[in-house]
Amino acid sequence: MDKHRTRVVGAGATYFAVVFAAGFALGTVRVLLLVPPLGEVVAGLIELPVMLGISWIACAKVVARFQVPSRVVPRLAMGAVAFGLLMLAEVMLSVALFGRPMNDFVQGLTTLHGMIGLGGQVLFGLMPVVLDRTSTPKSCGR
Repeated sequence: MDKHRTRVVGAGATYFAVVFAAGFALGTVRVLLLVPPLGEVVAGLIELPVMLGISWIACAKVVARFQVPSRVVPRLAMGAVAFGLLMLAEVMLSVALFGRPMNDFVQGLTTLHGMIGLGGQVLFGLMPVVLDRTSTPKSCGR
């Protein structure tokens, strides 16, 4: 693999890891504190903009750190790596950690709560493409 592909894959993996860690922590708070009084849908709608904000900042910093070119293909590849890792982690947590059958995981994506979450995950994956270079925070070394 050439150094440009390695850079893009590394950026995607790093972007996934940062956002997944934040999402795991925020998801715990959502499940324990927000779902009981508000329900899954409202709790998910509260969490979604926070996660997208975290994703935006993480994406900008990772793009700058790994110097991912602003062309569509490398950015799309970075997002695809991050999205693929995210979906793999979601399945692994659901099936291995929580003991849910794979069928239940897939069916969960068809609920309103599941569609909201999946929509956010798709936006997470597309974020490197839509991220404008001028929006990269100054603290990223640019």
